[in-house]
Amino acid sequence: MSAEPEGVAAPPPPPPPSGPRFRPGRRWQVGAAAGAVAAAVTATVLAAGSGGSSGDDAKAAATAPADGLRHTAIEISPGTCGSGWSVPEPGRQVFDLHNTSDTASEVYLGDPRTGRIFGEVDGLAPGTTRPLTVDLGSGSYAFKCLQNDTDAVTGPTVVVPGDRPQGPAAAPVNQHDLIPPTLAYQKWVGGRIDELAAGTAKLRGDIDRGDLAAARTDWLAAHLVYERMGAAYDTFGDADGRINGTAARTPGAERDPDFTGFHRIEYGLWHGESAASLRAPAAALATAAGDLAAGWPDQRMDPAAMGLRAHEIVENTAQFELTARTDYGSGTNLATARANLDGARAILTRLRALLVPRDPGVARLDAALDRAQKDLDAQHHGTVWTPVGKLTRSQRERLDADFGDLLEQLAPVATLFEVRRTA
Repeated sequence: MSAEPEGVAAPPPPPPPSGPRFRPGRRWQVGAAAGAVAAAVTATVLAAGSGGSSGDDAKAAATAPADGLRHTAIEISPGTCGSGWSVPEPGRQVFDLHNTSDTASEVYLGDPRTGRIFGEVDGLAPGTTRPLTVDLGSGSYAFKCLQNDTDAVTGPTVVVPGDRPQGPAAAPVNQHDLIPPTLAYQKWVGGRIDELAAGTAKLRGDIDRGDLAAARTDWLAAHLVYERMGAAYDTFGDADGRINGTAARTPGAERDPDFTGFHRIEYGLWHGESAASLRAPAAALATAAGDLAAGWPDQRMDPAAMGLRAHEIVENTAQFELTARTDYGSGTNLATARANLDGARAILTRLRALLVPRDPGVARLDAALDRAQKDLDAQHHGTVWTPVGKLTRSQRERLDADFGDLLEQLAPVATLFEVRRTA
């Protein structure tokens, strides 16, 4: 078994099951992220799910609140959207939205002149009541009710008196708004895929020549190119598993013929396998990267998913890289984490023109990105990255705090770029 280079960790813990690590879906909605979404879009607490009370129990609850806030019962249906708000006042309050129709509804509370949204409830089921907590400033407001297969209905405009400033609100984003940044990002990814194809071809050449020292260096360089493209993984489809899949968490799973890609080669390079044994995996990786490059011009990314991706990238970094769950011997998880930050920045850069006027927390987001980047860079010494297992307790806690804060700052991006129905 060949000696491992300085700074490489001991054999890592078993990796997660095989297959792509990035999963499509809106996982940012759960846990602390959901609270961050509400806080950053506005002082509103955005309701989620389809729960709620029904019938007389809900009305009784609305008349006897335990939270000390003023409650106003609001009817939601195509014919009575927003009715019930007759004494408008500024300040923190609760609207108890009761769906009197026979179909589920989305409900927005917004400024009817500008279209800016101050609060929303999704999936309000028939006969149920859900609270919408808001802190309203002075100005004009109206509820909008959106049900399936019907036009949006805007309720009566209500004017909140006084001179209290309005809080932050989200200007709705539609599919057309997101097409230009999506195309710009696709073009950027295309350039990185070409780099990936060149890098994996170079890695294959190293292994074919038997130069495993060069292969270790070129493996990391090519792998980091791939890791910077996290927002496109869903579009890559099965290619992601072929290029960056992981082994099952069972003894000997690293020898499974279905375990391919960067991590298969990593395991061999840092566990004393011969060049001959790695030629087939290196050839398969180079072929997969070449196929991805050839097919990319025909792919189309989903604009509606763009706002989710930066949060997903950072979430998966915290789950897989900061825990070393994907370390197959190289000890370079922090290098991968750093590349993932580059990937998050790449998509945020393309969305920035839409984000800045909608998110008052952009400066905090930028600061969180910079802080995480600085603390990761502090673990890069020449050509060696500190393995996760060799971090001190304070270093580990600092990185965990960095990424926790970054996830909180990124959560509003997903909500702000959710494509909303407006008509």
